[in-house]
Order: sequence, then C-alpha cells, then structure tokens
Amino acid sequence: MGDFNAKVGTENVDDIVGKHGLGIRNERGEKLIEWCQTNNIIERNTWFQQPPRRKWTWKSPGDETRNQIDYMMISKRYRNALLLAKTDPSADCYSDHVPVVGKFKLKLKKNSKPFNNIKFDLAILKTNQTISEKYQISVQNKFEALRDAEEVEQQWENFKSAIMEAATEVIPKVKRKAKQKWMTEELLNLMEERRCAKGNKEKYEQIHKKVQEKCNMSKENWINKKCKEIEQQRKHAPQTMYRNI
Repeated sequence: MGDFNAKVGTENVDDIVGKHGLGIRNERGEKLIEWCQTNNIIERNTWFQQPPRRKWTWKSPGDETRNQIDYMMISKRYRNALLLAKTDPSADCYSDHVPVVGKFKLKLKKNSKPFNNIKFDLAILKTNQTISEKYQISVQNKFEALRDAEEVEQQWENFKSAIMEAATEVIPKVKRKAKQKWMTEELLNLMEERRCAKGNKEKYEQIHKKVQEKCNMSKENWINKKCKEIEQQRKHAPQTMYRNI
C-alpha cells in the first residue's frame, strides 16, 4: 500500500501510542494516530521498552538518519495477544527498511458443533407430492419409535434425529453448482470422484492430474469461444462486445 512515512514519536496518546517510540512526531504521524483512534487500533510496538537499535525501522540513504515509520498495529480487543514487538536490524532482506518482529499468543476457540456439509433439495417437498408424503411418513415412524423419552432435551434430540435421518433417506441432495463459468458437468463429476478417493493416495493423484488437465482445457476452450463471439460482435454489436470484454 506504500509508506505513510509517519513518525508517532515518544509522547503517550491515550491507549493508542506508548511512550517507547522513537524520534519526534510529524504531521503524518498525527494523521495515523487519528486513524487509529477512529478504528480502535493500537500501535503496539511503541508500548515495549527496547534499545534504540531495536526500535528504528528505516534508514535514509547514506545512513544519516534512522526513523521509526513501520508499526505493528492491532485491534484494541486483541492487544494482549501481542506479547512482544521489536525490529531485527541484522536481517538480510535487501531493503532500507528492517522487519518488525512480533511474538503472539493466540487462544483458539474449540468448535464443539460438528460441521454438516449436507444440503438437501427442500424445494422438492413442495413440487413432488410422492416424496413429500414419503418424508412425512418416515419422520412420523422414526419419531414414534423414539418418543418414550421424558426429558424435554431428549425429546428434542430424538425429534431432530428423526428429521435428519428421514431427510437423508428420502430427500435428494442439492447438486453441486459450478463456481466458474467454464466448469462442466464432467469436471464436477471428476472432482466428486477425486473427493471420494481421498483415502487412496495413488488413485487420488491420478484423478487430480486428470482434473487439472480437463480444467485447463475447458478454460481455454471457453476463453477461445468468448473471443470468437467478441470478434463477431465487433462490427455489428459494439456495446455487447465491450460488455463481454
């Protein structure tokens, strides 16, 4: 995104800028602080006490001056996740800037609910009377077999289980839709075959190679077809041509 060349200096500003910065604040530094205040962002590396050689991030040509103009910024909400921030002037990265290195501590939240990727074609219950009746009977039979539970939570679990089992048996799944315009039904079937072969490494690699070849071929054919259409529209339908481009 480019450099702000913003120097925030050593003066403390609320909980945005700490007193362990470097240099004298400039006008761009003021603008950066205003932006941080608006967006609840903290310039975290100004809060850690370090020697000057671990603070400067840029040196001018000829090594006349050294400034701190690169910051490790983080949302106020996660400020405690960043335990340490300092520069590494010894890093060989072919630049007049030096990297700012941080030490993070992340606490990941465990997702206790299993991810269910099954999508049923529920619209078919309104259009197909046979499937609708069959589904109702299946749900009723399964729930009747499990309705002896006395506790409300258990009754709910039984009811949910009856609905899901009946849906799996009766309602067809939604067909996988192509995300790319050049994707074909043959490719979608190959991808499904590849997904099913995940446990067999050799078979998976063979199908994966075939999928890549077919994808490249299908994409190229689609682009060539579009190019021919655009060429045909060049004289007779220029507006359509520009829209297609």
